Amino acid sequence: MRALLVLLPLLLAAAGSTQQTAEKILAEAGAGTRIGLVVVDDQGREIVAVRPEDRFVPASNTKMFTTAAAFTLLDTSAPDQAGGASVRLEGRDVILSGHGDARLSSAPDCTSDCLLELARKVAERTRVVRDVVGDDSAFPDERWPAGMSWNNMVTQYGTAISALTLDDNVTMLAVTPGKPGAPPVIDGDGYYRIDNRALSVPAGKTDLTATRTPGSDVLRITGTIAAGTAPTAIRVGVDDPAHRAAWRFAALLRAEGVRVTGRIEARHRPLSLADDPESRGGAPAPRAPEPPALARLVPPPLADDIRITNKVSQNLHAELLLRRAGSVSGSGSVADGRAAVIAMLDRAGLARSDYDFADGSGMSNYNRVTPRATVRFLRWTQMQPWGAAWRATLPVAGEDGTLARRFAGTPLAGKLFAKTGSLNASNALSGFFVAASGRIFTFSALANDTPQDASATAIVDRALLAIAAAN
Repeated sequence: MRALLVLLPLLLAAAGSTQQTAEKILAEAGAGTRIGLVVVDDQGREIVAVRPEDRFVPASNTKMFTTAAAFTLLDTSAPDQAGGASVRLEGRDVILSGHGDARLSSAPDCTSDCLLELARKVAERTRVVRDVVGDDSAFPDERWPAGMSWNNMVTQYGTAISALTLDDNVTMLAVTPGKPGAPPVIDGDGYYRIDNRALSVPAGKTDLTATRTPGSDVLRITGTIAAGTAPTAIRVGVDDPAHRAAWRFAALLRAEGVRVTGRIEARHRPLSLADDPESRGGAPAPRAPEPPALARLVPPPLADDIRITNKVSQNLHAELLLRRAGSVSGSGSVADGRAAVIAMLDRAGLARSDYDFADGSGMSNYNRVTPRATVRFLRWTQMQPWGAAWRATLPVAGEDGTLARRFAGTPLAGKLFAKTGSLNASNALSGFFVAASGRIFTFSALANDTPQDASATAIVDRALLAIAAAN
């Protein structure tokens, strides 16, 4: 006890110094920028608290909460029996149904979770079909989260969400420069019509933009591409993933010798009151049994997908995980997914005023969370049976994912494990780091209102490096 009393003033002084150092560095962010930072040591002592109870837009830090809910509610270690796509015949029509799997592929080099496998099963049964229908009614038709900026819809980061997902719900364009002054050549797969307004220029930076009016099948390509350079790839988001999946499936059927005589269609389930847990009084959502399948795919374990989701910050995959969490006792709606996250955070001890989430990926500007609540949540995850596996899905500083280049060559390279976030004048970084003492600290740094959308990451990184070095 006497030794502790002797050490206590030194510990308090060190904590005070760490707080002051953090405050001084964060103040260099300049006028307008608002940064919250909470750091807790391995004993649960809060050594830095800057705006700990302010609510911030967390951007892709939202994915931490979504993926933790997936670990809590879903079987993540076994092959994904529930999520795989299936195919069945309804008379002469062929129905391709999705169940939330994010990894279904039609790539020529596909080796796992391949749409071609289902096409071959149909070809074994029949050589003529009428309509090809993409059915995503396993989840309600909620293609974009509330609060997402409309300009993201045409990009790979804001592509529509659907229970029937194929090739990450994007289509690829290859733009090859022509002679200076001439338009480039644009090659796609034919799903969209191309309005080519781009120009090949003698030299300079390639700067191309794809725009599309929601619901339209016309892509307008504008900007410039330098002559003599290699082709540039543009990934374009899809409005109706179920329709596009059916369109690709029809092409694969034809390649397998199946004649398609009818139309390409999509089958959706409109959102209803039954998809809102409050409207149905929290009771399980009613479900109609799905007709027997001719064949069904079994994708790899969900843990593999969660790793991809957190490492590279994959928005579509996170949104599907939210809906799948919501389908455990609900209908797979966003509201059911949100209810599942709230129930988890109740168990973690977070106050309801600490957070609000409108989506699963962090693309929504409606999301809010406090740094202190985020740290409390992170520490709670490490007390769960799946905590170590979940932490292993986070990017590693200087090594992989969205942190591959951050902290490289610093003492935190390979020693910081955290989720990044960036959205509309917001930056976020939350997770764990190994301090100079070898102890593991938990932290959450959230920055909002950065003027002219300037990044606050450099300031935050400096603060974390200083804190780690002092402890």
